[in-house]
Formats: sequence, C-alpha cells, structure tokens
Amino acid sequence: MPETLIKVENVSKKFCLDLKKSLWYGLKDMGKEILGQKTKMDNTLRDKEFWAVKNISFEVKRGECYGIIGRNGAGKSTLLRMLNGLIKPDEGRIEIHGRIGGLIELGAGFNPILTGRENIFNNAAVLGFSKDETREKLEAIIEFSEIGAFIDTPVQNYSSGMKVRLGFAVAAQLEPDVLLIDEVLAVGDMGFVFKCFNKMDELLNKTAFIFVSHNMSQVSRICTGLTLMDCGKPVFQGAEVSEGISLYYNFFDFMANNFVASDLAEIEEIFLSSKNRRSIKQEKFEINHGDELNVHLKIRINRAIIKPSLTLVFGDKEQRSFGDVLNFQDYIHIEQASGILSTTATFQSIQFGQGVFSITIALFDNTDNIRKIVFRKQSAIYFKVFNKTHGWAPMQFTPEWKIG
Repeated sequence: MPETLIKVENVSKKFCLDLKKSLWYGLKDMGKEILGQKTKMDNTLRDKEFWAVKNISFEVKRGECYGIIGRNGAGKSTLLRMLNGLIKPDEGRIEIHGRIGGLIELGAGFNPILTGRENIFNNAAVLGFSKDETREKLEAIIEFSEIGAFIDTPVQNYSSGMKVRLGFAVAAQLEPDVLLIDEVLAVGDMGFVFKCFNKMDELLNKTAFIFVSHNMSQVSRICTGLTLMDCGKPVFQGAEVSEGISLYYNFFDFMANNFVASDLAEIEEIFLSSKNRRSIKQEKFEINHGDELNVHLKIRINRAIIKPSLTLVFGDKEQRSFGDVLNFQDYIHIEQASGILSTTATFQSIQFGQGVFSITIALFDNTDNIRKIVFRKQSAIYFKVFNKTHGWAPMQFTPEWKIG
C-alpha cells in the first residue's frame, strides 16, 4: 500500500482587502501567538476579510499526481503556497512527509545576480540536499535544463523559458518526495514540456505531485485525481478527472462573436439543427453523442466569386482545431456565385466526447485555381455535446467489440 505523503484536512485561509486593516489584524494575531493565546477558529470574518481558501481536504499518496484546477482567483495558488510552507493556514492542518520541491512561481528561489550553477546549489540546499549530493547530480541537471554555456551567466540574463528549464531540472533531477508545480510549464516550449512530462512519468512511482494548471490537456495527461475550486471552495473532488474537467468548462460562457464581413462576402446566418431541434440565436445548441448534426449556412456574396469553396473547422474546448471539412467542391460544383449562397452540411453521427465545441467558417475564391481566402470567421458558433461517459479527448469512438 503506497504511503500517504500529503494530507490536507479542512484547510482554510482568509485575507483582508484593506492593507492597513490586514497589517493590524496580523499584528493582533501575532501578539496572541506570542502570548500563547489561541486564536479563535470560527467562520466569523472581520471587516474587509474574505476566505481565499475554505474547507479543502484531500490526500496524495506516493505515485499519485493530484490536480488543482479552477478559474483565476479560485484560490489555487494560495493553497499551493500553504502546501509549500510559505504561508500558514488559518484553519485546518497540512501534513507533508519527505523532501519538498516547488515550482510555484517563475524564477522563485533564484538569486538573479548569481549564475545558474550557483543557483543550482542554493536551490538544492533549500530542498535539503548536501553539496556532495548536488555535485553527483550537477551534470544531469545541466544536461536536462539545456542551458548549455549560459549555466555560468547570471540568472537575471535568462529568458522566462530558461528559468523554467533550470527550475524544473533542479526539482526533477534531485527527485524530491513531493513536487509542487504551478502553471510554470506553460512558459516552456513544446519540446521541453514533453520532456518534463516524460520525466514526471519516470518519477511518478516514487514521488507525489501537486499539479496546478489551466491547461486541461496537461491535467488529463498526468493527474490521477483532482480538486476543482471556485471562490476558494471545492466544487468537485475525486479520481474522475474527466468529470472534473467537464465541470470546469461549465464556468465559462462560450458565445460566438458578431459576424464579420469582407468586401466580397459576409455570413448572414448560421444555425445548427438535429432531428426536430434547431439552435436559437444567443443560446448554445445541445446535442447527444451519436446524433445527427446539421450546419446551416447563409452567405451573402457582394461581388462574384469564382468557384467558391467552404471550409468548416471543428475546435475543442481550448480552441484547438482537431478536425476540418475541405471537400465542399467534391459535392457542390459552382463556377461562379453571387447574391445569397445557402448550404447545409450534414453529419450523420457526431462522435464527439462530452463538452463544448466550436465551428470556424472560411470561404475561399478559386479563381485560376489559386485558392484565395475571402473571409474566415473564428468560432462562428458553439454547441455542447452530452455523452453518458466522461472523457477528455474531443473524439470518442464506439467500435464493435469481439472477444477471441
């Protein structure tokens, strides 16, 4: 049975909106602690105070990666700072076993006037490693960071990406028992991010991770459980990571922008339908996994377009394109178009996973067989897919299974 390395019990933290009152409250609380007087623990907030974190509880065992997600201001970073020992909780208890490594702020823990090499030894000492232990890992840290010749230059001359490389290299190569990561991987280039996740996979059997991110693909990639926070409180907790991610997206209002026009053409109308239902303006269309989906388009063409062609691009919850339709001309042959062009694209069975998706519309002019864009409307319309099973991937297939 893997040992529990992180235990959080009913942890809460309050802050004050007013600086002067915050300092006064802090002095009063500090005075009570010095005098040995216990501060009364209740739900009463003093003037201008608010709960940044309220009643958070979870456990993380060795070999697990626990995600903390939520909108900006949900309390994620405050919780992480308490886990790292930078601030004390006002209520509750945090228990952490073993050495702790933290990447909770870009450049945090680095002395800007010292070189990268000198900062490696400083950071390692903070993690509880001796100079001899650090020397054994030094070359591996430098190699992993890909800093190269810049390792002996002051960190103040490093780019944000170089600081992330060095910080992660130190934390990962020294292999702490607990590793806290807060959004910093968003700064690194894609190649290094892949490298970091491969290293995290390698460490996962001997380390407990706390992973805070707005990138849900990364959360689904590594996390074995998560807490979804909103206004400091837990909205969802559990091992069903994809379910927590789906609830996270419910916080956001996915609405299309107004249609834009070019001199040549403009979208006059777009709506979706399925069976006997159709979308209504300013309301998100809802559909079930496996249902038929019809995309209806009405485009006003102001000047004649030779061999017009349409492209539909499907985007996932994070606006990443994962599928497109390029074969309009294979089915509809129009040598020249002007006035109103009305068309419908029918998809017999939508194999999308649960969540919110968008459709981007593009119109092209193929005069002299040269493809020229007339307009492109990003996320022209949104729709929501329901599925009986939760999953992160935008596509969910239903094959016929056979045994033997």
